[in-house]
Amino acid sequence: MEVASLKLKFGKIGVLMGGPSTEREISLKSGKAVYEILNEMGLDVIAIDIKTDDIKENSFLMKSKKIDCAFIALHGRFGEDGQIQTILDELKMPYTGSGVKASTLAMDKIASRKIFQEHGLSVPGYIILERSSFNSNQVVCSGLRLPWVVKPATHGSSIGLSIIDRSEDLDKALESAFSFDERILIEEYIEGRELTVGILEDRPLSVIEICPKKRFFDFQAKYEHGMTEYIVPAQVDEDIARQVQETALLAHRLLGCFGLSRVDIMLSRSNIPFVLEVNTIPGLTLTSLLPKAANAEGIDFGQLCLILLKLAYEKK
Repeated sequence: MEVASLKLKFGKIGVLMGGPSTEREISLKSGKAVYEILNEMGLDVIAIDIKTDDIKENSFLMKSKKIDCAFIALHGRFGEDGQIQTILDELKMPYTGSGVKASTLAMDKIASRKIFQEHGLSVPGYIILERSSFNSNQVVCSGLRLPWVVKPATHGSSIGLSIIDRSEDLDKALESAFSFDERILIEEYIEGRELTVGILEDRPLSVIEICPKKRFFDFQAKYEHGMTEYIVPAQVDEDIARQVQETALLAHRLLGCFGLSRVDIMLSRSNIPFVLEVNTIPGLTLTSLLPKAANAEGIDFGQLCLILLKLAYEKK
């Protein structure tokens, strides 16, 4: 499609980036990559740095920029939890990605996990702790096999996450997780292969295997060059790859996600896919996992961004 036609089709595009969450710096990188590719393609695009979670301030900001649609590149709180989507819905503005309900559910690892369980998907065994009723002397994990994963209920990028092999290390892990959230999960660590599946246009892309040089895919392994190897597509049997893709697509659909997502899965040693979480706004740099998976199927980064814009208008 010619540039003039694309400009007419999408109007003035605002790429929303930054945000007030702990993932702000990563969001700025995603937003910059999206802005640069759309700008290179000759589209009418501006970068909008979201700096606060104030509803009125951001609503005014959207209006003042006079944009026709929003490309959301916000990660974490205020980007993936339904808050920015609520503002855009009220402004009747098209935007990329999932709506309010799906965003809220996916961001909440507890709420989404309960839905997965109700529909027969495998998830790690877990318990929930809430700060309001938390007593370190009353934490009972006797039903969970060590190692344990301790993590906040509503944060991404492995922020506040710990893996512990001894129960005596639990207090320190709880302190870290509670510093980021009012609710946390303690779950069984699944021994196996770490996989992720991008979903685009309600279709699973190639399975990616994540091979961090550290024990697990933490913040450093995610964002420091050379700390992780990515195998695209993952070297797994065809029937297992299909099962993993079907599991990911079902998780995406159960939460009501739209347009895109990335589903993180642990494949156990007995080849059972355990769903960990659904990311409704995964990383969107040229080297991020969803673009890697799309590229493996012949969809370059520019095409990917155009698909997401097209879907924004279809949803509207």
